[in-house]
Amino acid sequence: MIVCVAHNIISPLGSNSAENYAAVKSGKSALRKYDGLWGLPEPFVASLLDRNAFTDKRYTIDEQIVIASISKALKQTDIDVKSSKVLFIISTTKGNVFLLDKNENVFPQERIRLGVMAREVTKHFGNPNEPIIVSNACISGVCAQIEAMRYLESGEYDYVVVCGVDVQSSFIVSGFQSFKALSPVECKPFDANRQGLNLGDAAATIIYTKKDKVNDNEWVACRGAIRNDANHISGPSRTGEGSFRALRIALGDLEPEKLAFINAHGTATPYNDEMESIAIERAGLAGVPVNSMKGYYGHTMGAAGVLETIISMQAVDDHNILGTRGFDTLGVTHPLVVSNQNRATEKRTFIKLLSGFGGCNAALLMAKGGLK
Repeated sequence: MIVCVAHNIISPLGSNSAENYAAVKSGKSALRKYDGLWGLPEPFVASLLDRNAFTDKRYTIDEQIVIASISKALKQTDIDVKSSKVLFIISTTKGNVFLLDKNENVFPQERIRLGVMAREVTKHFGNPNEPIIVSNACISGVCAQIEAMRYLESGEYDYVVVCGVDVQSSFIVSGFQSFKALSPVECKPFDANRQGLNLGDAAATIIYTKKDKVNDNEWVACRGAIRNDANHISGPSRTGEGSFRALRIALGDLEPEKLAFINAHGTATPYNDEMESIAIERAGLAGVPVNSMKGYYGHTMGAAGVLETIISMQAVDDHNILGTRGFDTLGVTHPLVVSNQNRATEKRTFIKLLSGFGGCNAALLMAKGGLK
């Protein structure tokens, strides 16, 4: 079984997983309105880290928060990170894309390449292996965890360090602004009055290993699926085809009644939320509680799948189904069990669901103590 042995989140809501979960549980959001930032002509709402807090001139901000997050996760273990049996997988959609800005001439242009960025990280830790980069739009964080599962099941490595990261920049924000995807206010996932998404900074790390036996308190990554329906360059399938197929594979023969919740992508864009409602109902999961983390963090892109998996594990540990911040009135055509309030649960499994540009979709089934 593929088991989580450590994790960490660095975001505007905290510098470790416990701080982040406490903030989310209390309903706190890091979303703020920014006007004139980076010279952009339109204001936007986002969850941003304090750039002045990152002072190591050897590394970009993205690299610094990856190194910090991985370091904090490693401190929870006795792993020899310099071993050839430890693999690093970095999940990101844009990496050091800010280096496209002509004013950013501190680092060599080659650092904009995702592979070069990942090698800077592994070099810092003295790891001898070539790192794996996963960059598959918004589903990258779940894809990276599925890749970790495959490597561990092969027996090639003893541990896989998965870190998802993205830090917002003028390039990213202006891109989302150009096709009118950003909400002028805090986002409202699945709500009738949703106006679009917000963006966010974060780095999140999960360290996985393989065990023959697990105890009741250990988290197991049970099944993962990636299904690409290639619907459109940016719009999701109107029938939720890829998401539906990923859900069915991840669920397998598990009875829907055993799921505590589905942590959905829930970006608060009109098409994403509608598509997910269709896919969830098609998969026979309309009665399972659904929540979204975007009202707390915004869309953290390459970090989202890792960050939201960690928060969801902590919620189940706390016997809690987290509320969807910003939600009020259901605004999708297919039934979903969504609430803005935290609710109690004794169930021990959940599904993390993501979708992204190009018609890519991914789902991951997590179970505390493994599937019984």
